[in-house]
Amino acid sequence: MATFFGEVLSVYSRAVEEDEEELEENDEDEQIRRELEEKREVHLHWSPEVSESLRSGNKLQCSDFVLGVGHNAARFLSVYVLTSASWDAVGHASVWNERSRAVTGQSSEESACVFYRHKDNPSVLICQLTCYIAEDQLFQWTEKVFDCLQHRELNVTVLSDSSVADYKAADYLCNSSIPFLRSLHTGAFSGRPVCQSLEQPNIITGIPAAVLNHCQVHRIATVVYQCYSDVIGPDSVTMETYKPALAKLGKSIQLDPCPSTDVLRKFVKSTDIQSNLYI
Repeated sequence: MATFFGEVLSVYSRAVEEDEEELEENDEDEQIRRELEEKREVHLHWSPEVSESLRSGNKLQCSDFVLGVGHNAARFLSVYVLTSASWDAVGHASVWNERSRAVTGQSSEESACVFYRHKDNPSVLICQLTCYIAEDQLFQWTEKVFDCLQHRELNVTVLSDSSVADYKAADYLCNSSIPFLRSLHTGAFSGRPVCQSLEQPNIITGIPAAVLNHCQVHRIATVVYQCYSDVIGPDSVTMETYKPALAKLGKSIQLDPCPSTDVLRKFVKSTDIQSNLYI
């Protein structure tokens, strides 16, 4: 810019400086976003034997995959199935999100996602999932787990906890009918569910919904049994409600018809959740 006398003056432009600041901020935001995405990535950790098999391009031969989602579903599997010496822990998933803090009184294994395989029948796989999976991690978890499994002749059974407060019904629910099961299945499922179907407008969410959707797309026979209960913590009555769901898998999975008191006491324990009603 020139003055009236011809003197040339340098012009200060705030716009140029603002553009540079925005570029720096965008780069910083992008770096933070990438770091957060990496931190929120779901990681599967398998035993050396399974890892070697997967690296060789061989997926896990699996005829029955049972997934227990929630504390009652997972502990039902612990009490009625996994107490026998016929199961080996073959892997676990590590997940980080805004709610992945360790729960008081639980080991890291109990509060995570653990996979077990039957010793005598390696084609039977069980997964206990009690940790929270965020919405942006649901598809990732499902894809990574099922990418490790052979889909041919695969049957999936999902046991899922839900609060009866989330259940919508036209008629009043009698306390004597709680807890109860409802089911949803894929088109490839040819069996007969052990309970009635989940009525509209009720829906399933979280991992059960992600698994059901994935299996519907890939034509995998899958049934989800959702247990509605009025008890928040681990409860022996709620656990027992799941028994009919695995009764049809008698050839693959043997249920303990009458678990010992010591076993029940070990898994049915008071939770550390405290009421703040009077605070």
